Amino acid sequence: MTKIEGDLRLNGSEKVAIIASRFNHLITDRLIEGARDSFLRHGGNDDHLDLLLVPGAYEIPFVLNRLLSCGNYDGVCCLGAVIRGATPHFDYVSAEATKGIASSTLKYNACVSFGLLTTDTIEQAVERAGTKVGNKGFEAMSALIEMMSLYKKI
Repeated sequence: MTKIEGDLRLNGSEKVAIIASRFNHLITDRLIEGARDSFLRHGGNDDHLDLLLVPGAYEIPFVLNRLLSCGNYDGVCCLGAVIRGATPHFDYVSAEATKGIASSTLKYNACVSFGLLTTDTIEQAVERAGTKVGNKGFEAMSALIEMMSLYKKI
């Protein structure tokens, strides 16, 4: 059996974008820091990392679709935080953002990672942005790096 898997190494020439929502910026700012840290720790060149900020998680798929249609990036890391409130708004935003990201990824057969937090409380979001549960931005960028490596091998 031949085993094919990606690794967590960049050669410094990969062009990567982070699309992050500004809404809940106290959380998303930490996710962005984690993603950038992962990119640099695994050999990325800071000059080849772009950050695109969108108003909220709902807008992420629209910018993702535009970026992927241009073909200028080797990978895109999507980051955001949707925190449940007292209305069904959470359900609509999180579902549509998730479907939109998946749809664009499949449409363009691209390397895209999903770092959209969907939590019930602000405390859960804080835990996932670098405290008790680690930094999900770091994890999303690490997953992207591994997938970019795997794509090159297949």
